[in-house]
Amino acid sequence: MSWTRQDFPDTFLFGAATSAYQIEGHAFGGAGPTHWDSFAATPGNVVRAEHGARACDHYHRWQEDLDLLAGLGVDVYRFSTSWARVLPEGTGTPNAEGLDFYDRLVDGMLERGLKPAATLYHWELPQALADKGGWRNADMPDWFADFTEVVMRRIGDRVWSAAPINEPWCVGFLSHFLGAHAPGLRDIRATARAMHHVLVSHGRSIEVMRGLGLGNLGGVFNMEWANPVDDSPEAARATATYDAYYNRFFLEGIFTGSYPEQALEGLGPHLPQGWQDDFATIGQPLDWVGVNYYTRKNIAPAPGPWPALAEIDGPLPKTQMGWEIYPDGLYRFLKRVSDMVPDLPIFITENGMANDDVLSEGVVKDPERLAYIDGHLDACRRAIAEGVRLEGYFIWSLLDNYEWALGYEKRFGLIHVDFETLQRTPKASYHALAQRLR
Repeated sequence: MSWTRQDFPDTFLFGAATSAYQIEGHAFGGAGPTHWDSFAATPGNVVRAEHGARACDHYHRWQEDLDLLAGLGVDVYRFSTSWARVLPEGTGTPNAEGLDFYDRLVDGMLERGLKPAATLYHWELPQALADKGGWRNADMPDWFADFTEVVMRRIGDRVWSAAPINEPWCVGFLSHFLGAHAPGLRDIRATARAMHHVLVSHGRSIEVMRGLGLGNLGGVFNMEWANPVDDSPEAARATATYDAYYNRFFLEGIFTGSYPEQALEGLGPHLPQGWQDDFATIGQPLDWVGVNYYTRKNIAPAPGPWPALAEIDGPLPKTQMGWEIYPDGLYRFLKRVSDMVPDLPIFITENGMANDDVLSEGVVKDPERLAYIDGHLDACRRAIAEGVRLEGYFIWSLLDNYEWALGYEKRFGLIHVDFETLQRTPKASYHALAQRLR
């Protein structure tokens, strides 16, 4: 690797990230059913019909995992809370075991000198709310506000930062238009409403946390650089459409109080009545912006209705996910976000790669992951040198985990997990990063 901690500003924070359903083991501790449990139980949705009932059993092994995190030498642990663990029915009486778990977890971070960075929602919607339409339901912002109050009244006094919803594009578009995540819909009207209600819920959650006296609140957005496959006007238009509904819709909704015209061409007729009146709530002031970045997509025009585009396989080296490795896209997004909100600090809240890692004689060699991280940290340093207020970089992920519809075979972790024995084995990347972060 070509960097050390000293190559970044003194206040720059390094971290690692996970999410609740992907590691905890949802069958434990009184958690209620989620739409992910139902999605995984439906044939054809998830590789080998795998689910998160046990996952990495972080629910019982959290102390071991926090020790490994502390041993890595990072400053921040970005974790998420499970709505269905805290409120098994989505509303109503909280689950004391669930709140106690997050209490212990946050205290455990503080005891190890780690800054707790909480994300309230990382995709496991309580089934009881999914039964009422989930993110399509106009009551979602109120339900989400109530969940925010319950969990942050308990742990908010000790978290270093908080964000309402991880990757709103995945919650809205991937899950309701492409059908690749729970609830597995392919419905443009459901998509438009889910995307809008996600943003209103984000704003209501920020309002609640401000009301509780909390600070250091942000939003976490996933971004994919959109690259036209050729120089034709048709490819440029398709690329602009992709960029509009993937990258710009959520950022501009929060920071400019509007949605991009290229997104409204398809989604506009399906948005709920009076949607234009919600931007005061959506645009609640934030203290930082989180960028989740992994790859780019090569976009071509395609026949058919909006969005009338196709993703084309590209020429660059790829991760185990089949995603092109393109660090320059991260640099470009850092510049774009900085231009949009020059007064706000930016954190890279997720960046990492899935790799076909193999445990052999107690060792996992993953030089590809180190090269990936190295390339993206080079992009970070380039942006910082040009005046971008980038203040932290959090690796996805601490542990190999449940990769949603792809089950357990895509390994993103710095730590190898044997999903039969649950044995943790730090990979070569973990050891190399620990040396660099001293």
